[in-house]
Amino acid sequence: MSDDPRRAVVASNLDAIQRTIAAACSRSGRDPSTVRLVAAAKTVDPREVAWVVESGVPDIGHNYVRELRAGRSAVPGATWHFIGTLQSGSANQVADLADVVETLVPGNAMRRLARRAAGSGRRLPALVEVDLAGRGTGVAPGLVPEAADEVAATEGLELAGLMTLPPLPADPEESRPYFRRLRELLSEVALRHPAATELSMGMSLDYGVAVEEGATMVRIGTALFGARPPADQGRT
Repeated sequence: MSDDPRRAVVASNLDAIQRTIAAACSRSGRDPSTVRLVAAAKTVDPREVAWVVESGVPDIGHNYVRELRAGRSAVPGATWHFIGTLQSGSANQVADLADVVETLVPGNAMRRLARRAAGSGRRLPALVEVDLAGRGTGVAPGLVPEAADEVAATEGLELAGLMTLPPLPADPEESRPYFRRLRELLSEVALRHPAATELSMGMSLDYGVAVEEGATMVRIGTALFGARPPADQGRT
C-alpha cells in the first residue's frame, strides 16, 4: 500500500461515508448493498481515484469527457458514469467512454449518443435527468413519463432510472422533498418500464437523507476527496 498521507485521508473519508450510508439504511429498513456510492472525481488525480477503486468502490463519475478518457486509461476495474451535461459535440465520445450516462435529456445530444452506442452494438444504461429545481437543466417533472418512453424506445439506450440535482442545501432536510418527488416519479415510470429501478440523488451535503428516501446511487465528491474550488463543486 502507498504511504502517501493523502491515501489515509481518502480511506478515512470513505469509511465515514460508508458508515453514514449504513446508518441511513438502518433507519429506513434497507440493505446497504442496495446503495451504490458513485465517487464523483471531477479534477481529482487518477491516482486517488485508483485508491477508491482498490478499496472496493468501482463506480466513478466524471463531468468532462477529457477526464473520463484519462481516468478510463489510467484506472482499471472501474465502472464509469458520465454525470456532466450531455452535449451534441461530445456525445459520441461519451458513448465510447461511459458505462452509464446519468444526465440524459431527449434531444439531439441523446440521439447522437444512442446512434453511436447502437453502432457499437451496445445498449448504454441511462438515467433521465429531472429538473425539480427549475434550473432549466433536465426534464420538467410533468414530462418525465414521456421522456422515459422515448429513452426506452431508442435503440442503443437502456432506461435505467432517474436522476436529479436539488439546490445546494443549508440543511440536508431541505433536499428531502426533492428526493421524495423523484422517488414518486420513478414509481410512475416503473409502471410502464419495470426495469427502471435506479434513483441517482444525493451528494456530499445530503446523501444520508437521499438514502432514507430511496436513493440507489449517491454521487459524492467533496466528502470523499476533499474540498475543491467553488467553480468545480457542482454536482457532487
